Amino acid sequence: MTPALPFRLIATDLDGTLLTPEDTVSQRTRAALATAVAAGAVHIVVTGRSASWARPVLDQIGYRGLAVCSQGAQVYDAGEHRLLTSMTLDRRLAAVALEKLTAELGPLAVAAGQDGLDGAVLATADYRLSNPDLPVQRVAGTAELLALPISKLYVQHPELTDDQLVSAGQQVLGQLVTTVLAGPGIVELLPLGLSKATGLAVAARRLGLTAAETIAFGDMPNDLPMFRWAGYGVAMANAHPDLLAVADEVTASNAADGVAEVLERLFR
Repeated sequence: MTPALPFRLIATDLDGTLLTPEDTVSQRTRAALATAVAAGAVHIVVTGRSASWARPVLDQIGYRGLAVCSQGAQVYDAGEHRLLTSMTLDRRLAAVALEKLTAELGPLAVAAGQDGLDGAVLATADYRLSNPDLPVQRVAGTAELLALPISKLYVQHPELTDDQLVSAGQQVLGQLVTTVLAGPGIVELLPLGLSKATGLAVAARRLGLTAAETIAFGDMPNDLPMFRWAGYGVAMANAHPDLLAVADEVTASNAADGVAEVLERLFR
């Protein structure tokens, strides 16, 4: 009898988790994933990046499977370079959310991710990119940000920390949008109820797999819903304290092959 797989679905965040600090996937991690896939498991990328921002790096690392992008708003077939699902943030609601948050906190730096596989990321002049290599189009103000359908907004405050801004967003906008921290300097406003978990659930159904069969790897608070959904959650050593607090296991950092460390143990 063939022994049962420990997990049939391996869900990995991208930045800070699967990728090294140099935005590559190490040979050790590639080998560990290949062993797991050869054993019958499925690997799926679950990232906060929009499909347009995820596509170049997925192509670079040779990833050809499904990818949940834009915090769950998009399910992207990396092999076919095709969007399978896409959810947008109502632009009137987005404008109201920005008005309410600005009234509470003062001026904000703002960016918006446009809908679609080729959707651009637009940003006001004062919005600081966490990764300067990512393409962005600078615009004059909110009207231009919201001129076309968007998947989400990004907000920054000149004085508040990321955690303080997320807390304020959740308190002020809790009935309008979902506020999440996706990375250093990356606070996002999403359609209410949207999360990596909702997108991963859609992708898993397409693959005929379940939450109980899933092991998830992540590093930031936007991975919390995915950890709650999955059967087992593994936080990287470099993870945010909120994720470390709920993880079933903590592995090595993304710079030290943390994903591989766990997979090598599970898929011998």
